[in-house]
Amino acid sequence: MTDAAPHTASAFRTAVVPAAGMGTRFLPATKTVPKELLPVVDTPGIELVAGEAADSGAGRLVIVTSPGKDGVVAHFVEDLVLESKLEASGKYHLLEKVRKAPGLLEVESVVQDEPLGLGHAVGCAESVLDDDEDAIAVLLPDDLVMPRGVLETMSRVRRKRGGTVLCAIDVPKDQVSSYGVFEVETVPDATNPDVLKVIGMVEKPAIEDAPSTFAAAGRYLLDRAIFDALRRIEPGAGGELQLTDAIALLIKEGHPVHVVVHRGTRHDLGNPGGYLRAAVDFALDMDEYGPSLREWLIDRLKRTDS
Repeated sequence: MTDAAPHTASAFRTAVVPAAGMGTRFLPATKTVPKELLPVVDTPGIELVAGEAADSGAGRLVIVTSPGKDGVVAHFVEDLVLESKLEASGKYHLLEKVRKAPGLLEVESVVQDEPLGLGHAVGCAESVLDDDEDAIAVLLPDDLVMPRGVLETMSRVRRKRGGTVLCAIDVPKDQVSSYGVFEVETVPDATNPDVLKVIGMVEKPAIEDAPSTFAAAGRYLLDRAIFDALRRIEPGAGGELQLTDAIALLIKEGHPVHVVVHRGTRHDLGNPGGYLRAAVDFALDMDEYGPSLREWLIDRLKRTDS
């Protein structure tokens, strides 16, 4: 078995999506609509992430929400009245779209009562895991990683090397201060050069202090040992429990941690600029919208340049 082996069974059954945030960067829209339900063209970001989890072998999606934020989970519940109306009117294309989210995988929620950080949000999912689950995937809904498939590679790495496996993107050096950055070393027997051993993590380092240009990309395959580590770390900045601190503790204690460098595209849905780029990128690849959008963009950019 190699790091780049063909598809094998997933190393996890449960995928966790932290979705308890207020979405303040999208106000006033997020006064009433959860950020995770804002559409990338016509599909909410949370559905795209759920589809990625399902494609990678997850059977269950656990959404970590905040009190009163029920709409995110409701998106995955069948709406039989709407489906009946669409079917009666012959709108089968729309019916197929509406039925997609409820059919992806089993979805449930846990509530994070206080905004105590990503580490705390991940820890909230422990109570709903089965006793025999030894790993979970965590997908940050703000990070749209394309094309899909990195979680499958991460599963293969865990099955071969054990421990925890993370995802990274290679960012320009002048952008490292915006990310959590990995300190890495090569794996001598790795057949995939994009599989590296993690020996440390630095949160938003100065350019001159960055140990590499490999930045965290919002996909984690975490050994169940992460929950014990989360219970043993101290709150960091803002009084929050940081997931990176728990991972750093595991590394310090000899727990194997590897990273898979994703060479595709990553869009940040957590800010309006990244969200707009994601929508344009998706639309350009769609038969329904792509040709006319491309033509319009070319014309619009010509007018801007002049």
